[in-house]
Amino acid sequence: MLRRSLSLATSHNTEYAKWPLAALRCGSGHIAYSEAVKRKKFYPSAMKTLILTSSGQFITANNVDDFLPKKITDCKIAYIITASKKVSDTGYIDRHRQKMDELNFSYDEIDIAGMNENELKKALDGHDIIMVEGGNTFYLLKAIRESGFENVAKDLIERGVVYIGSSAGSYVACPSIIVSTYAKKQKDRCGVTDLTAMNLVPFLIKAHYTPDMLPDLKDIKKNIEYPLHVLNDQQALLIRNGEVQLLGGGDEIIL
Repeated sequence: MLRRSLSLATSHNTEYAKWPLAALRCGSGHIAYSEAVKRKKFYPSAMKTLILTSSGQFITANNVDDFLPKKITDCKIAYIITASKKVSDTGYIDRHRQKMDELNFSYDEIDIAGMNENELKKALDGHDIIMVEGGNTFYLLKAIRESGFENVAKDLIERGVVYIGSSAGSYVACPSIIVSTYAKKQKDRCGVTDLTAMNLVPFLIKAHYTPDMLPDLKDIKKNIEYPLHVLNDQQALLIRNGEVQLLGGGDEIIL
């Protein structure tokens, strides 16, 4: 199976400041924001690499080897499928699994729900990539909090493990999952009221973008003071060396 070679979109090369945690404690409604987000260099270390996608198919359809420490077929992937446990149609998991098998990816499926930090450390040990799949963003965030996944993931990212998010997996990497609350088809919130997420990046993402959504997104942005990166299913964001760069085709939209 051939995959498309990928180059960086260079229309924007966005840099952000390292942001204060106090500015990121955001629940429902209006999000607190700091002007610090607009200053340069939010990552003090060049070792941190994240790839945030709208669809997991982006990774299997494109060659992302240049953005990884080694070829993806040589990497050991921790494939986090927790978000899929609270959706009715899990066909996307089957399709993604099939594509990864065809491409000879080495991966372990992991459900973080019900685990604790020590169990997570053991389960994730030795992996080069943490790939967090999409599904129910609220259930995923709840499992992240209850398991201590955030602490474990941040430590591993600091040590060079690559974080790849897909849809819900990208939302939880942001300061808040508030954008997911604007979906037309609402999902079970699983009791989650505090929308604060892992704060791995200082901006928000809108996944699965189609052009008809733009007017509504502009209205939504009036109540959201974080930069909002809009991604269609053929796009992703590479966060590396303190820079945010668009991968894939189509226009880059930042609101």
